[in-house]
Amino acid sequence: MTNLDLYAKAEHLLGIEEATEALYDLYGSELEEYKIKTLLDIGCGRGGFMKRMTSEGIICRGIDLSSLMVNECREAGLDAECADISKVGGTYDAVVAIFDVLNFLNEDELLKFLDSVSQKLNDEGVFIADINTLSGFRDVAEGCMSSENEREFLVVDAVFENEELHTKFTLFEKNSDGSYARYQDTIVQYFHKTRVFEKLSSLKLVEKQSFSLYDTKDKTLLIFKKK
Repeated sequence: MTNLDLYAKAEHLLGIEEATEALYDLYGSELEEYKIKTLLDIGCGRGGFMKRMTSEGIICRGIDLSSLMVNECREAGLDAECADISKVGGTYDAVVAIFDVLNFLNEDELLKFLDSVSQKLNDEGVFIADINTLSGFRDVAEGCMSSENEREFLVVDAVFENEELHTKFTLFEKNSDGSYARYQDTIVQYFHKTRVFEKLSSLKLVEKQSFSLYDTKDKTLLIFKKK
């Protein structure tokens, strides 16, 4: 199991449903003005945003590095695959990367990723993504939490230092015989200054917005057009 598959197994215990829906509302609102017909959702998760956009008549495709997430998308009838952006064919009116996707990439990976995104955009295409601010890392993400239900117990321990967030997930899952299976892994996220996005060769940053999911300026929305 990869660390992203562990995240997928534990996601329902994190209490992020309301924040996720708020992000979907924001992205949907921003995309309205572009009159798009096709969309690529990078880091599509369980396909919640694709479901929304498909219901509005938009042709959607999703990719995610968690096979568990992708399988759930496919079971819901969505077009999704477990693939890296560099391996995806076709071009789209819009590409989105929702809920910290860019923060999972270090700077070298980020620049390669953004070049790949530009290649997936139609000439007038738009790319929208969000990133964590320093406040988002220090005041929201860092720290310890636990959550449980009748058959699962999750402990999350996150430390932010040197502009990196190291989050250790430990999940205990009850087996049918009453014993517990233990899963543990660490996910690393990286803080990115907005100036990194202002000097790209293939994408032009046309708008940035600060907003709050957790009552602090914890997120920045970035909107790009293809150069």
